[in-house]
Amino acid sequence: MKSGYTLLIHFYSLCVNFAALFSPKARQWVRGRRGWKKKVRSFDRQNNKVLWIHCASLGEFEQGRPLIEKIVREKPGWKIVLTFFSPSGYEVRKEYDRADLIMYLPADTPANARYFLDIIRPDMALIVKYEFWFNYLSQLKSRKIPTYLVSGIFRPSQYFFRWYGAFATRMFSVFTHVFVQDPDSKALLGSIGYTGCTVTGDTRFDRVSQIAAAAKELPLIRKFRGDGQLFVAGSSWDNDEEIITAYINSHPDTMRWIFAPHVISDVHINRIGKRLQVPWSRYSTYSDKDSESRVLIIDNIGMLSSVYRYATIASVGGGFGKGIHNILEAACWGIPVLFGPNYRNFREAVRLIELGGASVFNDFNTFSLIVDKYLADGHSLSEAGKVSAAYVIENKGATDKVFDFIFS
Repeated sequence: MKSGYTLLIHFYSLCVNFAALFSPKARQWVRGRRGWKKKVRSFDRQNNKVLWIHCASLGEFEQGRPLIEKIVREKPGWKIVLTFFSPSGYEVRKEYDRADLIMYLPADTPANARYFLDIIRPDMALIVKYEFWFNYLSQLKSRKIPTYLVSGIFRPSQYFFRWYGAFATRMFSVFTHVFVQDPDSKALLGSIGYTGCTVTGDTRFDRVSQIAAAAKELPLIRKFRGDGQLFVAGSSWDNDEEIITAYINSHPDTMRWIFAPHVISDVHINRIGKRLQVPWSRYSTYSDKDSESRVLIIDNIGMLSSVYRYATIASVGGGFGKGIHNILEAACWGIPVLFGPNYRNFREAVRLIELGGASVFNDFNTFSLIVDKYLADGHSLSEAGKVSAAYVIENKGATDKVFDFIFS
């Protein structure tokens, strides 16, 4: 089984190298791993202890970031090695100043795992949410390096819990301890015989609270909103935009609108603009001459979490595709959150709907009903916002629980 797994890893690497001829993302994946041995050899641990933290992508990094920064702050004798699987994580955070070495994780072959760990010599390893690379985990276990999974969340449909998942379930024996987001995940791990598990919650609640506390004032956004109401469509995709622009066109004077599209490109931004029948502007070129604009499109990355603070209502994209983006970034500001129908694998979305802080729209009609209700009923709007804010506050604290456990 081990040899079969390793063959699959080699085959996957070949496929990605072939895909790199056509796909920019695959090309980044391949180019980013070139010369990785030289990069590893440049790491100088000196007499420090070393913590290796692995994140699949940007979302997992943001999830693990509160823990990373608490360790840096309270354990100054540790050096941080941060690895990513995906370009969407590495390319955005390759200059992150709290880590001593940041790199792509080399392909999970036995030789690569041995070489990486021989040079890094970590004293502890943290895996955020998921990423189960068998050869790396096997090497960590054989070297008796304490290894933790942080903010894990599991569903019955995952292969660990299917008849064909026996090989995968063996990887849990590597972990010194697993920290999960909810009791259901703990029960699922118990069903396959793994008991080294604690429910600590989701560190993303701590992260969005940090972001909110450090949010920037955005005078241009405040000026654009004026004294009226503002709807922010965050991380929007085409399906969301089609519905929302149709509503704007049918209610041109209701309030002001901001789109922060998931993909920042001229093609995408112009596609939003072509759908609109009201004046619109780009954030980067907005000036006094654009004061009649009803819609502002954010054409940069990194300011969405601060934009939410000015919203009356927000939507979060992705719900018509693989799944919604981070709704907690909006909820922490005490506003109602809307999203598309693909949300059931996201615990926070399910819970916020149950509590009344979030709503789902499937089409123009359901979107209209939700927005019309909030605009007509200030009490409903206010109560939904209070629920959202309270939900974030009540679920903070996972970072401290994990930190206290592993360093006690």
